[in-house]
Amino acid sequence: MGRHDRRLLSLTALTVGALALAGYATGWFAPSGVSSKDTSVATTGTSLLTAASTTTQVTPTSAPTAVIGEQDLVGDEPSPDACVLEATSTRIGDTGTDVGCLQRALVALGYLEGEASGVFDDATQQAVTRVQIDRTLFVDGVVGRETALSLDIWRDESMSVIRTPEPPEGAVDSLGYPLSSVASTGAGAPPLPPNSGSGRRLVYGRASQRVWAVDDDDSIIRSWLVSGSKYDNETPGTHEVYSRSEMSTAWNGKAWLPMMVRWLKTDIGAIGFHALPLHVEDDSPYQTEAELGTRLSGGCQRQANLDAEFTWDFAQIGTKVVVI
Repeated sequence: MGRHDRRLLSLTALTVGALALAGYATGWFAPSGVSSKDTSVATTGTSLLTAASTTTQVTPTSAPTAVIGEQDLVGDEPSPDACVLEATSTRIGDTGTDVGCLQRALVALGYLEGEASGVFDDATQQAVTRVQIDRTLFVDGVVGRETALSLDIWRDESMSVIRTPEPPEGAVDSLGYPLSSVASTGAGAPPLPPNSGSGRRLVYGRASQRVWAVDDDDSIIRSWLVSGSKYDNETPGTHEVYSRSEMSTAWNGKAWLPMMVRWLKTDIGAIGFHALPLHVEDDSPYQTEAELGTRLSGGCQRQANLDAEFTWDFAQIGTKVVVI
């Protein structure tokens, strides 16, 4: 019920009560990974409900009496303590505004007592761990994207994702490879991010959820959206492709990962570029091409199939991968 409706209801109730006392008529209110075809190094691929209201209004014969001690709550105004993390993660030993933001969220939810100190201490870590256990998150006492999202202190990622118009049917890049619906080339491609290296390489922007393929002369061959990791496990820096598989399986054995190009090893498996993953049981895709640009994976960078085909040919072993 909106503010106007609540005020109207109060006015109606007051008026009906006055009329009832006078003996008049009454009123009525009725109030939504392990590789199966490894062509190089054998490496496991990891990879408010809205209610309608109807009111019969009785015209008051005098000014209504003010209702004291009751206020309307709009519900769409941010809390004065609302904040988001600036860093991609925070953990024990950290200090500063991000930690203070985290602690205020924990205090508000009853996981932490006292006031925010801005120091990520043992009590803060224990509170974070309890949140992760209660909400079935990965339990490590570190606040990354998933925990911050759960606490409503993660920034709006959609503002950083760079999208381009869908190319015309049959469009190709500067090397003649067909463009997917989320790819662009030439002047239509977004400019390279600063500090993204030099020479022939792949550049992956985690915030923009976008990859650029760059030629030796630093010209952009093509650029496309991906679905990267939900977690803070895509290590920034300069890497290189070290292993490739035409078909791999996810670390849990539940997904096929076609055209896997690995560039990072982790404790539980490899991270790399691959085509849209498929369910092992029926080969149905885990996501659509239209969902690219949204973080959905456990570590790898999911690509439209046409973009995966390009990457497979472009990124041979030793190809530079710059992650920013």
